[in-house]
Amino acid sequence: MRVLILFVGLCLLFVLCWPLALLALVLLPVVWLISLPLRLAGIVIEAGFALVRALLFLPARILGWRGRGYGRG
Repeated sequence: MRVLILFVGLCLLFVLCWPLALLALVLLPVVWLISLPLRLAGIVIEAGFALVRALLFLPARILGWRGRGYGRG
């Protein structure tokens, strides 16, 4: 669905202003390549926070504490 919306938007932009549509078509892969390291950094930072959280809650889990987690009601 996301690709369809992007395609329709590009077609509409091509009808309204074709030089801008061609520029967007050329710049889209460049923006995607620039955003890849930022996405990877976000994944690494999220994993680091999950590790710190797991280490902080480890003593409580060893002692048998059960919090009100998702689905444990």
